[in-house]
Formats: sequence, structure tokens, C-alpha cells
Amino acid sequence: MAETNKDTAKGEELDEGIEVGVHRLTPERIQTVINSVLGAETGARFKAYIQTCIHCGLCSDACHFYLSNDKDPRFSPVGKVKQTIWPMIESKGRVDADFIRRAAQIAHTECNLCKRCVQYCPFGIDIAYMMSMVRRIIHKLGVTPLYLQDTAHSHAATMNQMWVKGDEWIDTLQWQEDEAREEIPGLRIPLEKEGADIMYSVIAPEPKFQAQLIYQAAVIMHTAGVNWTMPAGMGWDNSDMAMFSGDNEIMGRVKRAHFDAAERLKVKKIVMGECGHAFRSVYDMGNRWLGWAMPPIPIVHAIEFYHDLLKTGRIRIARKYDKPVTLHDPCNVVRGGGLHEMARYVVSQICEELVEMHPNREHNYCCAAGGGVINCGPPYKNKRMAGNRVKAEQLFDAKSRGAQTLIAPCHNCHSGLHDIIHHYEIGLDIKFFGDIIYECMEKPESP
Repeated sequence: MAETNKDTAKGEELDEGIEVGVHRLTPERIQTVINSVLGAETGARFKAYIQTCIHCGLCSDACHFYLSNDKDPRFSPVGKVKQTIWPMIESKGRVDADFIRRAAQIAHTECNLCKRCVQYCPFGIDIAYMMSMVRRIIHKLGVTPLYLQDTAHSHAATMNQMWVKGDEWIDTLQWQEDEAREEIPGLRIPLEKEGADIMYSVIAPEPKFQAQLIYQAAVIMHTAGVNWTMPAGMGWDNSDMAMFSGDNEIMGRVKRAHFDAAERLKVKKIVMGECGHAFRSVYDMGNRWLGWAMPPIPIVHAIEFYHDLLKTGRIRIARKYDKPVTLHDPCNVVRGGGLHEMARYVVSQICEELVEMHPNREHNYCCAAGGGVINCGPPYKNKRMAGNRVKAEQLFDAKSRGAQTLIAPCHNCHSGLHDIIHHYEIGLDIKFFGDIIYECMEKPESP
């Protein structure tokens, strides 16, 4: 592995979104927004966390940013709270613009809302929730990092995060259907099929940059004999960058469009592609903002979908993937959804050998991607890489024990891990479950 400590937080570049926003602030606006959010958008849960924390610091060793930055207490979970929300409360909102600038950097680029620290707090205090309230205040003050805000704007204007136009979405599906029919004649990507069993939804980077994933999903659906469809209009993108930026109003609009599409098509359930933050947005955050404790229509992540297809024999494996693999447990679907054993069942059915990372399952280290840090863009890449040093060491350990391929069943994790592997020169190939299933499954023979 290459030198692990060649970058520091000092490698950070100027963020126009934060700087322009900070210069527009006034003391009165800062105080009004902070007190408004804390007074109207928090309740007993938030109050209990504030009053219960005894500053013991047992959360510190759970945080990869703290461990990767030589246990600098400023990067500990409790240290981040002490630099952000606590002074806001104690001063009743009387903090200055420089404080807000630093709070924005901490909440958006030094905490990935991964919730690993929650498991190590003796009182179960959810510091990720507290940092999300800081992000909410930062959003309402107009100080969100520029790259993240741009994707949230895309959601507001197009209801997808990549500015994909309506005709581009349809054209991409048609293109992938045509390509797949050359391999499997008769295959369809059904659009607007009312009463199908499943609505399959993806995130916008798939039609924009990774259309082969839609191709592979279509082959899997066709081979398994699934009665499925995809929406032709708004609601096809299940991602939600507004959830990360603290723009709860846009988050709610995006999730409403998603659920409305499934309801309009009268499907029995929604199956999502391999994305962790999108799962969190429909299974935990967006649905609750809209008033549903659970999604109004059953939602299944791709891990569970593949698990069921393999277990029932609807997908059969012609030959297992023969390179040793290691498995990254995405925070949003493992700590957030408990899918770690299902993921291991899928690995056991499609791969010859699994080399476990340590720690693993719900104790796995975050990759600083699935909670929005990666979406703050290039100004923070060096800082993010420095904060991923322990993740790099974890990956290198799996590599040294024989792993050649890293499975990451989450889009954001995929991107974050790609950066880590490249930066630290670890030398692992990265794949989704869908890549390996498509490669190894039995497919209908061409006539």
C-alpha cells in the first residue's frame, strides 16, 4: 500500500458555496435560523441526547475520521458536537459567520452520518442525527457546499440528481433494451406496465454514466421471469441528495414522486438497485418526513432481491466467480437495514471464496461516501482520503489475505472505495453484485 498519511485536512480547497453563503450572513439571521430549527424541528429525542451525553469520549474510536487523523480529538464524534450544535444551544444562536463556516465543514466533510459511533455510545446517542440537524441549519442559512447543492438543485428542477431530461431517460432504456435483445431476443424493459409485481428503480448515475447496470438488471429480471416495470416519468430516480444537504422539503418532494409512481402503476413492491443512500432515503428519512413510519409501498433493496431469486432457484449460477472476493458492508443497508447476512448468502451462492474484512457487518468502517461527504466534491477529496486511512488499511489487509475483488453493493460506496483504492494503490477490482450475477448466471440460450 502506498504511503498512508501523505494528505492532511490542510489539503482542502476553497468552497464557493460555503464562502459566498458565509459572506451574506448577518448575526440576526444566524440567530433567527438556529433558534427556529432548534425550536420548531427538534423535540424530546434531541433534548434527551443533549442532556444525556456525559462527554465520556467512548464514541471516539468508532469514528474513522478520528482514527485516520491520528486520534485528533477534533475529529471525534463528541468533538464534532462540541464544535457545532452545543455552542449554538448554549449561546442561544449567538455565533458568528466564521463559526458557521467551520460548522458547515465539520457537518458536511468530517462526518458521514454513518452511525458507527451510535453503537459504541453507552447511551445510544445518535450523533449522526445531531449532525444532520447541523446540516439542516447550514442549509437554511444558505451555506451548503457547492457541489452538493448543485445536485440538490437538480432534484428540485428535474426530480433526479444528474439533470437527466425526460427524453434522455426513455432513450437510454430503449438503447439498453435494444442492446440486450441482441443477446436475448424477446427481452423487454417494460415501461408503465400497470399491475406489475415490481417497479424497478435506479439512481440517476445509471442512465447518465452506467447504463450497463440497467442492461444487466433487465437480463436478470427476464431470466428470473419477473413481472416488472419501470416508470416512464418522474419518480424513476430513487436517490436523494437533498437528504444530505438538509433540504427536507425537496427530499420530501422527491420521495413523494417516487411513491406516487409506484402507486400509479399499482405495483406490489419497489425493488431498488444497489444503492445505500437511496435505500436510507425511502426506508428511513424521506418516508418519515412525509409522515410514514415505514414506506407506504414495500421497498426491497437489491441485496434482498438477489437473495430471494437465488434462494428460490429463479436464478441459477452456471459457474461461480473464481477470484477471491471481499465484501464491503454499506452503512445504510447494514447498520441501517440489517442486510449483512443476506449479502453473505448471495456471496456464498455466486462466489468461490469470501475473504472477510475486519471489522465487518455492522461494525464495518465507513468509506466516507454513503453519507454525502463524497458529494461535496473535489475541494474535499484530499481531506476525504486522509480520513479514509483506516479504511485503506482494512482493504489492504483483505488484499494481503488473498482478496482480488471487492464487492460494494452501493453506488456511493463504489465511488468512495474506488477513490481509496486508487489513492492508496491497493490494487483491488470493484464490482456490484449485479456484475457478478450477470457474469456467472445461466441465461436463456439464443436461437
